[in-house]
Amino acid sequence: MKKYILILAIVFIGTSVFAQENTQKVTHVQKKDLIEATYYYADGSVQQVGTFNEEGKLHGTWTSFDTNGNKLAVGNYENGKKEGKWIFYTNGLANEVSFEDSKIVNIATSTDNL
Repeated sequence: MKKYILILAIVFIGTSVFAQENTQKVTHVQKKDLIEATYYYADGSVQQVGTFNEEGKLHGTWTSFDTNGNKLAVGNYENGKKEGKWIFYTNGLANEVSFEDSKIVNIATSTDNL
């Protein structure tokens, strides 16, 4: 059951970048060959921070936050695909999920916040 909840959380966070409302504020800053994007909640707090490559694909580290500024997830994209270890924070636990080509290859749960 935990695995299914974690997978749903991963899907939600991964797709929330594309499901933004038109009224949501977004800022973009050119950083060499990447564009850093910051998405904000309606109250002005940061929702997500990450970068896009020149082709407009998610690329590099992305971090998601809740409305209180607590981290929800940290992970990396390579040309639009999830790669490597991602950390998802829920209920005081840090769940480490390993991705290859946007596919889950391993899930590990820790009782410690990583």
